Amino acid sequence: MKIKDLKNKRILILGFGLEGKNTLNFLRKEFPKKELSVADEKDIRDPKIKNINWIIGKEYLKFLNDFDVIIRTPGIALKKIKTKAIITSQTELFLENYQGLVIGITGTKGKSTTSALIYHILKKNKLNSYLVGNIENPALPYLNKKDAIIVYEMSCHQLDRLNISPKIAVFLNIYKEHLDYYSSFKSYFNAKANIALHQKKGDKFIFNPKFKWIDNLKTKSKKIPISNYDKLFKENPWLLDITHKDNLIAVFRVGELFLEINQILKALKSFKKLPHRLEHFGDYQGIDFYDDSISTIPESTIYALDKLGENVETLIVGGLDRGIDFKKLSQRIDKSKIKTLILFPESGEKIRKGTKRKINYYPVSSIKDAVNICFEKTNQNKICLLSPASPSYNMFKNFKERGDLFKKYVREYEE
Repeated sequence: MKIKDLKNKRILILGFGLEGKNTLNFLRKEFPKKELSVADEKDIRDPKIKNINWIIGKEYLKFLNDFDVIIRTPGIALKKIKTKAIITSQTELFLENYQGLVIGITGTKGKSTTSALIYHILKKNKLNSYLVGNIENPALPYLNKKDAIIVYEMSCHQLDRLNISPKIAVFLNIYKEHLDYYSSFKSYFNAKANIALHQKKGDKFIFNPKFKWIDNLKTKSKKIPISNYDKLFKENPWLLDITHKDNLIAVFRVGELFLEINQILKALKSFKKLPHRLEHFGDYQGIDFYDDSISTIPESTIYALDKLGENVETLIVGGLDRGIDFKKLSQRIDKSKIKTLILFPESGEKIRKGTKRKINYYPVSSIKDAVNICFEKTNQNKICLLSPASPSYNMFKNFKERGDLFKKYVREYEE
């Protein structure tokens, strides 16, 4: 749908988080005199915003048929929306209206860092580019950047039922995740697949062939596998300190569409890691502390343990239980030198029960209690790692709050 076609439509912005507020601001600038409606289960009314019809409370989905177009924010599941109205989103509106080049990046893990890396190498080489999307920078305000390269991090919720794909699509990986939101792994993958499913001849699909679901995805675009960079990593071993090898290869695959290898390497040397991603934030009382709060699946915690090695002595795991199998993580813990497990509800105990060897374990209900145990039980010159392998929503607002509080209490700890 073209933005101009919204002028005479009855529009509802469904969900009023970061993206919903951004959509409202965008539409208000486009159509200053138009009455707009906003619906959310929470009371999000702002008296400073004029000419708005607020629909709030438990029945916020009751009046959907009163509108022509519903602009859905990613957090609201499509299965909840029953209406004859046109359902669209910021992502769809942006892709249908933007005239320049869009590089879309998705994957269960690593998409934020990969998106930031791609943006970084383009920007460092003075290519006009912007980083938008799931990385907490909504896209619609960038519609007027006609000659820019838009690097767009795309979550499964932003991709769900999308009927248009970016010119360059990157699909990093696929693991079991968000199964409380989607009815099956297949439906979760189908949402992700829209990043490339609607590409046209001449477009480019950069993908990881190690994942058969991705490898088998049918698209009209040119398929470019993530592979064949072994020599580069041998000559530049420092690269492996940045992020997962496969995701770095995806960065090079995209980068080489615009730049020479040496230009990419030079730019990568100045990249600063995003927080909460295997972040070493300090040595406190002789203990190395790592914040890997972004870890919401067992595979990412296994990666963290592989990366940090045998010095990990204390591991904090657990969070919202989405019914994921933790068997492989428990087996990896058995093979480690971990002496202390600190367990958040709900999945912490599930992970602990899967282990076979004797490990000291401590169920906790707060991050402050977890930090106290870290200092009491971890020896000097060893590592304490927060890598929960589970979402945070049962105890925290999000993974950022979980990681920020972890760092806060570590820094404030007094014997």
